[in-house]
Amino acid sequence: MGQMKTLKRVLRYIRHYLGLVSLSIALAALTVVLTLYVPVLTGQAIDGIVQAGRVDFHQVAAALWRIGLAVVLTGLGQWLMNVINNRITYDTVRDIRAEAFRKLQKLPLSYLDQRGGGQVVSRLITDVDQFADGLLMGFTQLFTGVLTIIGTLLFMLWVNVRITLVVVLITPVSLLVASFIAKRTYDMFREQSQIRGEQTALVDEIISGQKVVKAFSQENMVSEKFDQVNQRLAKCSVKAIFFSSITNPATRFVNGLVYAGVGIVGAFTALSGGISVGMLSCFLSYANQYTKPFNEISGVATELQNALACAARIFELLDEPEQAPDGSQALEQARGQVDIQDVCFSYRPEQKLIEHFSLTAKPGMRVAIVGPTGCGKTTMINLLMRFYEVDGGAILVDGTDIRALTRRGLRRSYGMVLQETWLMEGTVAQNVAFGRPEATMEEIQAACRAAHCHSFIMRLPQGYQTVIGDDLGGLSQGQKQLLCIARVMLSLPPMLILDEATSSIDTRTELKIQEAFAHMMQGRTSFIVAHRLSTIRSADVIVVMRDGRIVETGAHRQLLDKGGFYAQLYNSQFAH
Repeated sequence: MGQMKTLKRVLRYIRHYLGLVSLSIALAALTVVLTLYVPVLTGQAIDGIVQAGRVDFHQVAAALWRIGLAVVLTGLGQWLMNVINNRITYDTVRDIRAEAFRKLQKLPLSYLDQRGGGQVVSRLITDVDQFADGLLMGFTQLFTGVLTIIGTLLFMLWVNVRITLVVVLITPVSLLVASFIAKRTYDMFREQSQIRGEQTALVDEIISGQKVVKAFSQENMVSEKFDQVNQRLAKCSVKAIFFSSITNPATRFVNGLVYAGVGIVGAFTALSGGISVGMLSCFLSYANQYTKPFNEISGVATELQNALACAARIFELLDEPEQAPDGSQALEQARGQVDIQDVCFSYRPEQKLIEHFSLTAKPGMRVAIVGPTGCGKTTMINLLMRFYEVDGGAILVDGTDIRALTRRGLRRSYGMVLQETWLMEGTVAQNVAFGRPEATMEEIQAACRAAHCHSFIMRLPQGYQTVIGDDLGGLSQGQKQLLCIARVMLSLPPMLILDEATSSIDTRTELKIQEAFAHMMQGRTSFIVAHRLSTIRSADVIVVMRDGRIVETGAHRQLLDKGGFYAQLYNSQFAH
């Protein structure tokens, strides 16, 4: 995204706070005028001290009193301006971050599957913070700096046109220096932001898999990998900071030229009687005040390059295509008839996965999906839930294409327990009632008893009010899976999806869970994905998949008697 295009989008967010921006500019103008008025008063005080014995104390006292009043008002104006600028900046950042998070909920799962979680976190947190820092500096110093330059020129023209021309002629040098550096720092800061996101993703990946790293003694390997990314970040950061650090000394050199020019020309003008000593001191003060904003603006320009580079990455997230449009038909009370008609799907066009898949599941039927790893079992679950869109064919629920149904209605009709557990940070009761927040404590406890997790919950410090999460509470993987099972048992939707739902549970508990599942599946259409084929022997129909295709269908005994691929899979698990 181009720099100007990014800046225009940032300004569109700031437009919502136009009133505060106008007030900030007005206060900046007030403080600038008062700041520029002080040198005039200082010059008047100096002119009141002509020589020994000829001091105009009344003129000096009046000037000092006005200087004091101007300083107090300037300080108050700057304080109010800073308060307003902080409000504008952090409200704007809040809006952008909120929109980015809402966008994240609308993106297809493929976006997260193709990117590390750390990359997304980096954009939502680090990049937004960097953008806030640059934006705040821009508001704090940019308005005041520009107004100071304009105001100083006007005051200098009012005092002496000839000396002002010296300042105006040297000024373009400072502008050229700042522009030269700013153009080169933008790309560097953008690269820095990208590598920082890569580093965040790597750290997130290594921390979440630290047990595996230690188990395989790969500490040195991951350290070397981190060092490589860290070295790239350091190299890129040094280049960006080096170029940005040139700005200040370069502009200060130009400022020195301006001050020297004003001093020399002003001195000759004062000697010829064209200007008083007091006004010359006023001019020298203006020369300093005129050049100071160039230092600040050049520094702001560097920070804005970083801020705009970070903003561009945020806007890239906001511009990502959203998931396919939602349907309009609500699915209130599903009967559970599911028809998969000639479905084709692949994650990458060049690598085919599911081709011409057809299946009919009648209401109340228990359908088991089995097959070797990578054959498309879990992919079918993703298609049933419309986490991914089919490339060809259609999936119908109760005779209606799921693309015509609202996602909310479709997914509320399914209860899903996956091999991978997920618990949010909250109490046990809140986690179990995630799908039914209005459930009573009695209903929550009944679901937990059915899932055989009530006993271990009661042993927790605060029972059902114990705060847990994926990384909190000290729960085992099996206990987390039991809570996920209880979550579905509380909702009891008309259709169920069980994807290796008991993979982390001990055999004794699994037998009890299977009994609970058998009771829960009565009258409900169920799709069961399992590697342990002993757990799906009672299924009404077993669908055997291989390389994205159905190779066999039938009941357990029929498939064994057939002696085909299912029989090979089943016998391999019990071979001695």
